[in-house]
Amino acid sequence: MKLQINESLWITDNSSEVDENTFFLASKTSKKYIEDAEKRNCRDILTVKDLTSYFNTDIKVIGITGTNGKTTTAGLIYSLLLDLGYKVAMQGTRGFFINEEKVEGKTLTTPQVLGNYHHMHIAAENGCDFFVMEVSSHAIEQERIEGMEFALKIHTNITKDHLDYHETEEEYIKIKNSFFADDTPKLFNSDDKNFHMVGKNSRSYTIEGQGTYKLEAYSFNYGLAGIIAFANEKHSFTSPMIGFFNLYNILGAVSAVHMLTNKKIEEICNNVENFAGVSGRMEVISRKPFIFIDFAHTEDGVLQVLRSLEPMKVVTVVGAGGDRDKTKRLPMGKLASHYSVRVYITSDNPRSEDPDTIIDEIAEGMSEGKEFYKIKDRKEAIETAISNLKENELLAILGRGDEEYQEVNGEKIPLNDRKIVTEYLEKNDY
Repeated sequence: MKLQINESLWITDNSSEVDENTFFLASKTSKKYIEDAEKRNCRDILTVKDLTSYFNTDIKVIGITGTNGKTTTAGLIYSLLLDLGYKVAMQGTRGFFINEEKVEGKTLTTPQVLGNYHHMHIAAENGCDFFVMEVSSHAIEQERIEGMEFALKIHTNITKDHLDYHETEEEYIKIKNSFFADDTPKLFNSDDKNFHMVGKNSRSYTIEGQGTYKLEAYSFNYGLAGIIAFANEKHSFTSPMIGFFNLYNILGAVSAVHMLTNKKIEEICNNVENFAGVSGRMEVISRKPFIFIDFAHTEDGVLQVLRSLEPMKVVTVVGAGGDRDKTKRLPMGKLASHYSVRVYITSDNPRSEDPDTIIDEIAEGMSEGKEFYKIKDRKEAIETAISNLKENELLAILGRGDEEYQEVNGEKIPLNDRKIVTEYLEKNDY
């Protein structure tokens, strides 16, 4: 990334882009190229601490980390703050937004250091009060958030994921927990046993145990409702979202906004119903027949989605990505089999792997006697699942959410689950 900081000067973290008018930013991931930048006659070498001299960072930053729930929790916090009259920016898996306008499309969950400071600067220059961002485990380990001051750090949960990068579950948990090792105000899910509170200045939220914010009652079917309690305050909310784990996302978001604004719980809860959810996350595509898509692509993701739908009769389309953690495939199949009346195993993003091999590894988790089908072509699998839906069954299409392409042997092939569903329903007069 190369950014212009005034009429004659630039800054970059890519040594191949430097010249005599360009500073080179030496971050954890780019400092190994310092010698190359100097050979190319860069103007000077900057550290991350120097960035505040060139970027406006006068904004309250909210960082959200967790294996699941980051995107939805960030989206709801963004929505609630906007509804309460604040100017807000949001950065994450879905892109970069300012005050309901999409400024940039999808990118890394957490950009490199220079990208983060650039987005904060744009948000601050646009008068935003808050900057909501997702923080990935990769970003924590690679110090992409170096030097950033947070008004609030939020923990959603820690479950098994990204073992292709972190190698062990213990290392992954350690990296996630390290984000909270300071005195920044913190909000954490106290029901998560993998989270170990470090540092000071924290509040918690809970459904099952004790916490600062407590969900005292809830109901869910084809929508959600509940009562949130804080000290002597209590108020109910309703939401068009589905799934038990979205209760955690709602509780976490409401708690965060309460900490950040000191608005009444009642005022915050009254705006929850305005947020329909995040594209590709438990996104309802059709209500008759009832079909939704979700990004769940891990063992815990599949568990949380399918368990949250009990006791409804669920038909599941599931796959797993190639060139990623192979150990999750059999457990994903086992969970899909356990919680579904019928399972269609298909391709996700096979990348360089043989999709039939991936499908077979998922199928090893099928319970004996469970009805399941192997259909390599994802479009065919989804259409077959819809055509075979029975009365009172709902269809969960898992793994890709709102992704636009399927990755096969280095090629990106257009494929969107939502589009497959809508076109099939229109064609067959549903």
